[in-house]
Amino acid sequence: MEQSVSSKTKATLTLVLCFAIAVFEGFDLQSMGVAAPRMRAEFGLDNTQMAWAFSAAILGTLPGALLGGRFADKIGRKAVLLTSILIFGVMSVLTAYASDYTLLLIIRFLTGLGMGGALPMMITMASEAVSEKHKGIAVSIMYSGIPFGGMLTSFVAMGLAGDAQWRHIFYIGGFAPILLIPLLMKYLPESKDYLTATKNKTSTPFFEVLFAKERRFSTIQIWISFFFTLVVLYFLLNWLPLLMGAQGLGKTEANYVQIGYNIGGIFGSILMGTLLDKIRMSTVIKFIYIGILLSLCCLAISPTVALLVLSAVGCGLFIVGGQSALYGLAAMFYPTEMRGTGVGAAVAVGRIGSFAGPLFAGMLLSLGSSSAMVIGASIPLILFAAVAALMLVRKPRAEQSDAVLNITTR
Repeated sequence: MEQSVSSKTKATLTLVLCFAIAVFEGFDLQSMGVAAPRMRAEFGLDNTQMAWAFSAAILGTLPGALLGGRFADKIGRKAVLLTSILIFGVMSVLTAYASDYTLLLIIRFLTGLGMGGALPMMITMASEAVSEKHKGIAVSIMYSGIPFGGMLTSFVAMGLAGDAQWRHIFYIGGFAPILLIPLLMKYLPESKDYLTATKNKTSTPFFEVLFAKERRFSTIQIWISFFFTLVVLYFLLNWLPLLMGAQGLGKTEANYVQIGYNIGGIFGSILMGTLLDKIRMSTVIKFIYIGILLSLCCLAISPTVALLVLSAVGCGLFIVGGQSALYGLAAMFYPTEMRGTGVGAAVAVGRIGSFAGPLFAGMLLSLGSSSAMVIGASIPLILFAAVAALMLVRKPRAEQSDAVLNITTR
């Protein structure tokens, strides 16, 4: 009984601390988006340059996720997580001191390196802190911290009066996670599953983790669904305030739309995680992607601010919530001793989509496309993601997986 209480306490502590880290990562992820109108004026940037400014951090998350996931299976989740937080915290603060466009890109790339290393660790540790039947909701509760942090970014931006005050967003986004590190060092437990699974075991080669006979097609399907869903998620995450401004909304109204997107993401993450643990996975996937398609259509054609806010809530609910379900699925799919590598690789491939999304939107806008056309152009990408995700959950998976057979047959 005592051991059970101790396990529950450690699981709760892990989820609370990972949620807090996710809040700060979400804050930083959206800091460029809400600071963009002010930064554009100060640095004199056009749409293409803004797209690269958005994408620099996302590009950095690619090697961050790959390296972080691999090292986590070798030296432990906690050490990699703490190092990653320190990197993205320091670099976020340095963003406020960028004196020119080139330096801004370099600093944002390094910020992304830290964020990329942190996310697979949060997913893995949240998943490994709980029993098999609660993995989906655990990952989703943790991931809901990201849109919650993004919502806080919008509120902070609304409170900044002058155009030169955009730097305060990065001060907050950088110092907060740095101050959290001592608490994590003292109270965040290393994953018990990791310690048990890696005891007296040798590391599995990287290629075998991803492409062993029983996993190769499923790994590719996970990657495709991650890639295309994150293209759309990150293009909205970064461009939504500017797209709304192009439709005639003021800064405050555009921030309301962004807040709606994040509120939807918070509730969507928890909802999809709950459904992931309760009902058949193929049903959840259909629900997610039908919801995404309908929400994007509404966002493209809504004529009033109120309807735009409601449409943004729907986009957050299904896109952000849907991606949290995909993270939970990836964590379930790979065995414990390979989970850091498997999830890290999936996150890295997804980050290529995250990088491409803002560039895709910036390119379309530079060609003269309207906001509605840019949003509408993302719909075919969502269809690709939906097909891959449905193929993934409609057939038996790797025997080594801890939970995947349960979620595909439930």
